Amino acid sequence: MAVLKNSALFRLHLIVFLWGFTAILGKLIDVNAKILVFYRMLFAAFFLFVFIRFFKRDSLKISRKLLIQLSIIGGFMAFHWLFFFHSIKVSNVSIALSCLSLSTLFAAILEPIIFKRKIDLSEVIMGIVIVICMGMIFKTEFHYKEGIFFGILTALFGTIFSVFNGKIYGKTSSGNIIFYEIFAGFLILSVFYLVTGQISQLNEISYRDLSLILLLASVFTAFPMLESIKLMKYISPFTLILTVNLEPVYGIILAFFIFGDSEQMSPVFYIASLIMILAIVANGVIKARKTANTQKVEI
Repeated sequence: MAVLKNSALFRLHLIVFLWGFTAILGKLIDVNAKILVFYRMLFAAFFLFVFIRFFKRDSLKISRKLLIQLSIIGGFMAFHWLFFFHSIKVSNVSIALSCLSLSTLFAAILEPIIFKRKIDLSEVIMGIVIVICMGMIFKTEFHYKEGIFFGILTALFGTIFSVFNGKIYGKTSSGNIIFYEIFAGFLILSVFYLVTGQISQLNEISYRDLSLILLLASVFTAFPMLESIKLMKYISPFTLILTVNLEPVYGIILAFFIFGDSEQMSPVFYIASLIMILAIVANGVIKARKTANTQKVEI
């Protein structure tokens, strides 16, 4: 059992590393964010369909009501990815990834509303800390104001996507949820290109970019999403959440070594980012202890 757990932890860190690397690929790919996300969702949906139907041999049949719900959530996912890659292109990887920390703040506001629970004081305190840190980053990196703006939207739409995913969890298999959300996002972008008459822009992509997006959709999207589902059998949600918080750390370090000067930030940026990550980790630890104490009382 210990070997399985250690193996699962290694695979978990590998997944988070891969997620962190998506930002690197986003900067390496030359096409704009809309085209990038269109092809990413197309290829990822294809890989997921092949895996679910031909490898797992599972059914993709779901109710019409659930299909509508997943399509709406898929739209939030599409906007989350669009804003994320656009943030990278108008600023840099470090800015886009640091803004992801705001997801915890948005979750502290949205979760009590959606799940009809009381607001947690520790979440409010943590949220204040994150707002102060983001204020410090905005003040010292004001020349990246556009990237920060779209980074904030990235965190907001990512939180909405995650919170509503929690509402429909268990209504069908996790593989089906991921497939229909990504496929719906692809269809929404397809409609956008058809309605606006910009569909010809989809041909304006090099073989190099197409190859990188193919890599992004398979190794860095479909694979880690499916693998994270498998790991839930061996790893607690708490461990998963804490480890996922390392995504910005991996990404920022990788970006610094790969892109050099363009990712060089002020000392204030790194201090503020570190404080935000520590605040999120501390909040996770507090929540885990509260959950453990509650379970003891119930027993």
